[in-house]
Amino acid sequence: MLRKLILGGFCFLIGAGLAFFGMQFFLKTGFFKVPGKLIIEGEVSNVEQYTKTLAEIELDKDMTISEYLSDKNITHKAVPTQDLVESVEEVEQAQDVDDAKYYLTDILVPVADFYEPKESITGAEFEERLASGEGVTSVLDLAETQKLLAVDGNYWLDDFTDGAKYKILKVEAETVGDMANVTELLTPLMKEFPSSETVLSFTQTGVTALGRNMYTKMAQVGVGAYFSANIAEYLRKFDLTHTSNESSFSYYASVNNICSDWRFLDTLIDIGLDIVELTGNHNIDCGAGDAISTFEKYQELGIKTVGGGRTAEEAEIPLVISQKGTNITMLAYNQSTGGATLGATPGANQYYAENAMARIAEAKERGDFVIVDVQYNECNFYDDVNENTYCDRADSAPGDQVGLFRSLIDMGANIVVGTSAHQTQTYEQYNGGEIYYGLGNIFFDQVWWPGTTRSLGLTHYFWNGRLLQTRRFGTVYDTSYQTRVMNTEEIEWLINRLNQAR
Repeated sequence: MLRKLILGGFCFLIGAGLAFFGMQFFLKTGFFKVPGKLIIEGEVSNVEQYTKTLAEIELDKDMTISEYLSDKNITHKAVPTQDLVESVEEVEQAQDVDDAKYYLTDILVPVADFYEPKESITGAEFEERLASGEGVTSVLDLAETQKLLAVDGNYWLDDFTDGAKYKILKVEAETVGDMANVTELLTPLMKEFPSSETVLSFTQTGVTALGRNMYTKMAQVGVGAYFSANIAEYLRKFDLTHTSNESSFSYYASVNNICSDWRFLDTLIDIGLDIVELTGNHNIDCGAGDAISTFEKYQELGIKTVGGGRTAEEAEIPLVISQKGTNITMLAYNQSTGGATLGATPGANQYYAENAMARIAEAKERGDFVIVDVQYNECNFYDDVNENTYCDRADSAPGDQVGLFRSLIDMGANIVVGTSAHQTQTYEQYNGGEIYYGLGNIFFDQVWWPGTTRSLGLTHYFWNGRLLQTRRFGTVYDTSYQTRVMNTEEIEWLINRLNQAR
C-alpha cells in the first residue's frame, strides 16, 4: 500500500512537472522564455542611440519603434492614436494608455535667406520642402543667416502650434513593465524645445508722436484707444512691447504742436506698452514740467523707460531686462536731433562714443544680449505726394549714419535700431549683428507722403539667452490715423523695396 502511494505521488510529481514545463514551453515563459525583440520600422533618427539604450531592457515581448511627421505637438505623452490627438488636453487625458508612447524628437520649420522678401508659404509648399529636404531646418538649428517663414500665415514662434512639423517617435510594447522601462530610459534622452513658457518675445515699434492733426481727430473721437483699435490685439500678445514716443503729454497740446493730449495715454496703454523710449527731439516741446510729469506717469503705470529722464544722469541709465532665462541690456541715445538733457534738466540721453563703448562692455561682461537704439538725423527729402525711395537708404540723412551704426556693432552690440526715421529705411547684417537703420512711423499724423504712413516692426524671439529670430512685420495708417498690421503681400512688397535700397 505504501509502495503504491509513493509510486502514485512520484507519478503525480512527474506529471505536474511535465505539465508545468510543457506550459512554459508552449507559452515561451519561465525556463523556455524567449526575450522580446526590438523592431525598427522605417527610418528612425538617432536609432543607434535608442537601440543602445533600450538594449538595457530584457523585454518580455517584442517592442516596435517608428517615427513619423505630425501636425501636432505631442510632448512626452502617451496617446491612443495619432488621429485622436486634437489638443494638449486630450494628450494629458490619455496617460493610462500603456501599449504605446509618443515622444517629440524634433520640430521642423521652413526657412529662407535673411534678406528674402517672402514671409509665408503654403502648406503644400511646405510639404514639397519636407520631401526634398531643402529650405527646412530644425528649430534648434536656426541660424542668424536664416529667416523663419510662416505657413499659411501661421508663424510658429507666435503660438508654437501651427507653422511647423513635429517629428514623433512612437514606441509600442505589449506589457506594462516594458513600457515603464521605456519611459524611464527614453525620457532623459529627449531634447528641450522652445515653448511659450521659455521664449521671450520683445517687439520694437517705430516713431510715435501723438499730436498735431491727430489732436483734431481726438477732438472728434474722444478716446485714445480709437487710434490703436486695429493693432492693439497684435501688439499685446508679446511679452514686451516698445515704442519710441517723441511727444510728452500736456494740457497745452494743440493742432499746432507735437505735444500729446492726456487722452492719448490710452493709446499706449491699449497696445500693452511695456517700454517707452525717450530719445526723441520733441519731448520737451511743451516745457520741462510736462516732460517730468510724463516721465513720472510712466513710472506710476509700470512702463519702463530708456534713453531719457528728468536729468542727464537718469537719462543714461541702461534698461536691463531679465526674463524667461534671457538677459538683455537696452541702450538708447539721441544723436544730433535736439532735445537732449542739459545736466539737471529733463530730456534725451545724448550720444557719446565713450559712454556707449563703456556701457556695451559692461553688458557683455555680464553676458547680456545688447540692443542699442539711436535717434539720428532725419531724412526730409519728401518732394511730392508720390512714392519716393530716397529716404529708404541708410545714408539718406545728414552725417555718417552707416558708420555710426556699424561702429556700435563693432563695440559689441548685437542689434542696432534707428528710431528717428519717419520713413522706413533699409537693414543689414554686419559683423555678426543686425542693423535696422530706421523703423518709420507707427503713430503719427504724417499722411502727406506714402512713405511716412508705414513702419517696420521688429519682434525679437529669445530662448535660453540667445536670439532665435527677429521677425520683421509692417504697419500702415491712413487719414483715419488708425494703425494696422500689413498683410503678407504688403510686407513682402516693403521688404523687397528696402532690399533694393540696400
